[in-house]
Amino acid sequence: VQLQASGGGSVQAGGSLRLSCTASGDIFSVNDMAWYRQALGKERELVASITNGGSTIYGDSVNGRFTISRDNAKFTVYLEMHSLKPEDAALYYCKAVIAPYYGPGSKYLPKDLWGQGTQVTVSS
Repeated sequence: VQLQASGGGSVQAGGSLRLSCTASGDIFSVNDMAWYRQALGKERELVASITNGGSTIYGDSVNGRFTISRDNAKFTVYLEMHSLKPEDAALYYCKAVIAPYYGPGSKYLPKDLWGQGTQVTVSS
């Protein structure tokens, strides 16, 4: 089971980007999904999270500009980013709580998985 993120790139300030992250493999369920980011020299921070029921939480710095959503049938989480600022530049990581499927009668064992990160660059 793995997470694959995509959609990063370079934009000018005020621009928009859409990130995607998809879980693949033998999966029993995907629970909470989230986006984190880490800028150079800074700690990783939560950008936004979403439960499998659609409840969302946003970091203060992105609230009102970013939107997190998910497609449960595709095991995919999205991050729509608008009005991007230079301070949004970072490596963006997706994270999900995933219960792998190990076969008939296997135990339900959800665990945290991280994607590989996708770079977002914002020029002023």
